[in-house]
Parts: sequence; structure tokens; C-alpha cells
Amino acid sequence: MKYLVTGGAGFIGHNVVRFLEELGHECLVVDSNTNYGFIPREEMDYLLEARCKRFTSTVRHVDIRDGGMLPTLFMVFKPDCVIHLASFPRQKVVGEDPLTASDVMSTGLVNLLEMSKKFNVKKFVYISSSMVYGDFETDVTEVTQCSPIGQYGIMKLMGEHLVEDYSRQGHFAHVIIRPSAVYGEWDVEDRVVSKFMTKAMRGETLKVNGANEVLDFTYVEDTAMGITLAATKDCANGNIYNITRSDTRLWTLKEAAELAISIAGQGTLELADRDLSFPKRGRLDITRAVNDLGYAPKVSVEEGFQRYYNWYLANPVLYKRNN
Repeated sequence: MKYLVTGGAGFIGHNVVRFLEELGHECLVVDSNTNYGFIPREEMDYLLEARCKRFTSTVRHVDIRDGGMLPTLFMVFKPDCVIHLASFPRQKVVGEDPLTASDVMSTGLVNLLEMSKKFNVKKFVYISSSMVYGDFETDVTEVTQCSPIGQYGIMKLMGEHLVEDYSRQGHFAHVIIRPSAVYGEWDVEDRVVSKFMTKAMRGETLKVNGANEVLDFTYVEDTAMGITLAATKDCANGNIYNITRSDTRLWTLKEAAELAISIAGQGTLELADRDLSFPKRGRLDITRAVNDLGYAPKVSVEEGFQRYYNWYLANPVLYKRNN
């Protein structure tokens, strides 16, 4: 099978490409290599170069908003499946530049859907987010009503509807994936776990907005394997899947920060009120993914945090860069 993976040089995407290659599939990576206007360029360049060394597939530096470039890629590569990971990465980034975010998450998506329709792609895998649910607490299934809070979740849910509509018209099969709180090696620093870990390793103060807020922390390779399973199994077609750790032991933000401090052996805590611009989140139910796909997340939060710490030790240019 041939897979065109947008955002394939990204944090999650490059792991998906690695897993597809291990299964013997051919991939074409489409990635704009953007730093979203706020990630330090030296950090982004270091990560992109390192990620691309972890797979052998060809990388094309293309902005999915550029409808002029995509037809050539589709015509030459002839993908059987598109896995669409390229997006503004989270709510904070969307809120700082909603116009560009909308362009990427809407225009870029429609460009890909139209190319998939025109070039007879068999399957379209759309990576959405747990943020489409809005406020939730625990054991949320894929049939739970979505009530997103904030532009990121709203745009992700809109994307789901667009993909479903193209599929309804018979252009291709589709799968929708809803990950949550992904963390791990080769990520940028501007996310919850990466902030906690790097600040702890520098002996700085870890600010926790909402000590008792919980997240379904999921190790990146578990997320990538869930996406790979959904992309390669026909039984997934037409379905939505929560792809998370879904551990019975949920971690609060305070506990996650304390774990980072414990592993690093330094750092202090500062507790603040919950950030009301983000919805309350809990555990997602992954029964459907377990039963349909054989999805089995392997890495506990304790093990994942330790791996992350060890990786930073091996890449000191990242966690030491602000010293």
C-alpha cells in the first residue's frame, strides 16, 4: 500500500511513517516544516532533521494550502490512503493566530479531500482531537455528543464533518482518530509534559494551572501505533476511534509535575487556578479500538516520563538551550 502522510515529519507523524515502513508499506511525507511562528527556529530545525533520520521515505516540503502543488504529488505518487496529521497543533496556537489556523485546518483539508476524490484515493484517515468533546470527565465513548470549547476543538470537529461528508458521497472510505495529551521524545518544548520535564531538568519552577485537573496522558508511540492500525485495517473504515492510554489510574497535572521533578531530582512547584480557556478532560474509553483494531497501549506514564527524561539527557542542546 502507498500512504501519503501529511505532517509526516511531525512529532506523531514521523512515528506513524516509521511503523508503516516496518510493515512494508511505501510512504510519501508531506510537511511544511513550519514553526508556527513561535517555536525557536533552531529547536525546530534540530527536531526536523533528527525525525527525518528515523525513516527512509521521501519528504516533500509542501504547504497543504497550496492547491497548485498537491495535484502533482497525487498524480505521481498515486497514494492508496491519505493520513492527515498536518494541523495547527493545539488550542493555544490557534488562539494566537486563528486566521492562519483556519486556513490550514479548513482550506488545507478541503484541498486534500478534493485531491483524494480526483485521484481515486481509497481511504482517508483524519486525525482529530479529544478537544472535540468539550468538557468531559471519564470513560467517554466515540458516540458521546461533541460540544467543543474553543476554536481548536471547533475546527477539528468541523474537519470531521467534512471528511464524513466526502465519504458519504462515496469518494473514499474514512477513519477519524481522536488522540489526547500525547507526549514523548522528539516533541517541541511548548506542551504540558515537555514544559514540566525541561523546567524540572533546569531546576526551575513548574507552574501548574489547576492542580486537580486530569489528562489522559498518552505516549507518542502508542498513539502512532493506534493510527497505523486504523490506517491499515479495513475493519476500521467508517469509524471514529479514541486512541489514548485510557489508564485506570488517571494523573492530575500536579502529580505529573511532581513525577517530572522526582525523575529530574530538582525543580519546584507553583500552583495556580485552572485555565478556563481549556475544557475539563478525563479518561477516554478505548474499547472500540481494542476490540476492532487490537489496539493495546504499552507505555505507562511512569515509563514514558522516564524515557522522555533519558532522551533529553541524550539531547542536551534542547533542554539546556535557555540556560
